[in-house]
Amino acid sequence: MDYEVIVVGGGPVGMMLAAELALAKVKVCLLERLKETTPYSRALTLHPRSLELFDLRGLKTKLLRIGKPLPTGHFAALDTRLDFSVLDSSSNYTLYISQHDTEKVLEAWAQSVGVEIRRETEVVSVRQDAQGVEVTAFGKNGEAVLTAAYVVGADGAGSLVRKQAGIPFEGTDTTLTAMLGDVVLANPPETNTLSRFTEHGLVMIVPVTDRLHRVVMIDPVRKEVPKEEPVTLEELRSGLQRILGSDLGICEPFWLSRYGNATRQAKRYREGRIFLAGDAAHIHFPAGGQGLNVGLQEAMNLGWKLAAELKGRAPDWLLDSYHSERFPVNTALLRNTQAQTMLMGMEFSPRMMGLRSMLSDLLRIPEANKELAAQLAAFDVRYAPDEEALPHALNGRRFTELKLRLDNGTVLNAYELFHSGCFVLLHLASDDRLNDNVQWAGDGHIRVVRASIAGQEAEWDDVHTALIRPDGHIAWAVPRSEPQPLEAIKQGVVRWCGSRPI
Repeated sequence: MDYEVIVVGGGPVGMMLAAELALAKVKVCLLERLKETTPYSRALTLHPRSLELFDLRGLKTKLLRIGKPLPTGHFAALDTRLDFSVLDSSSNYTLYISQHDTEKVLEAWAQSVGVEIRRETEVVSVRQDAQGVEVTAFGKNGEAVLTAAYVVGADGAGSLVRKQAGIPFEGTDTTLTAMLGDVVLANPPETNTLSRFTEHGLVMIVPVTDRLHRVVMIDPVRKEVPKEEPVTLEELRSGLQRILGSDLGICEPFWLSRYGNATRQAKRYREGRIFLAGDAAHIHFPAGGQGLNVGLQEAMNLGWKLAAELKGRAPDWLLDSYHSERFPVNTALLRNTQAQTMLMGMEFSPRMMGLRSMLSDLLRIPEANKELAAQLAAFDVRYAPDEEALPHALNGRRFTELKLRLDNGTVLNAYELFHSGCFVLLHLASDDRLNDNVQWAGDGHIRVVRASIAGQEAEWDDVHTALIRPDGHIAWAVPRSEPQPLEAIKQGVVRWCGSRPI
């Protein structure tokens, strides 16, 4: 084999996944047809859970130096904003940052951990058998045939990997299109940002750089134009004039794009030795800026599982859990974006304006607002608890960033423990039975930490020991009431990590 894993597609999802694999000492190659990262702003929002994932790997501070934290977001461009600041996290905001900058940070990280990146390389075929996968690609030096144990398609909505694996892409076609443009506005809105829904259409405007503004528009006059037809500056100008009564001096387009509401999901995220992630696995109307963010979650979910399989420590069920965990999360995402599409673009009428006003009023109720904010933030994602683990309310949940006091008195943020991409076995009980200094056979993929929680965290009060996965979800927690905690811990570590005590 040339590589253990080949990742096809070098956008944020593919780059994140490749870096996760390399962090786990997997020999990985990333193939990308573009010469360099996208020059366009494209996806502009990193959501709270994405920021937590970057924090788990020590990357969040790099992104914060570039982007702008915003405490609110929107659902269907309703007047009442979603308040992320009430969420239980230090990442309780969105980060306004261009995809170009996000990709640059991820590519630098991938290179630093040893990912081999081959740009200007286009994959033309993917074939698998019981032993591995063969990828044929054309690059600067002509044709190359590469082999690997596994291939991951992170190659977008038109994924060649998905098509060649024979995985159905089920769902609905485009029924409306929207437009966007990164443009110069000679007369921008006084507030510099704007969101307006009228009987004449929807416009959202935000600054992208000191010079450019992003104009997003659903124009009922143009919403049936095929996605493939290029957007013109005149389209945006006439739409602004109808919806706002002014074209705001729109000029000098840097990037124009038309996109649709096609909604599809791969029937399965795995076919033998081939996996899908990001837009290759699901597409939807980009309402709320969720697409890139769920793709990053998939990269984190799949990376450590593939590494475990390649290192010979994965249980039989682990690789299949990628589909079983992520498919329902993304099914909910598609419902979410379809609901937003209905509210944003299907009808421009007094009755729709009345419905939007009513929903906006409901979002003024703090509990309702927080519930929807948690959904968009992906803080509500909980994987099915392990049926073989002791029952506990924390099992499968997102691991929040606890403040831990170590035995030597040092206080640290628990996320600092995950920078190497390992499991963390967290002992919280003052239990003399833990003093037998059990060591775990393995290659450093488990970090054992004895600590107490610095502060009040009621849901952790009864936790003796917990195993937290490399992607920041809790595999299992052993309650303090368990009469034989050491046996439960040993069984749980063997089941999830493939390591036995020595």
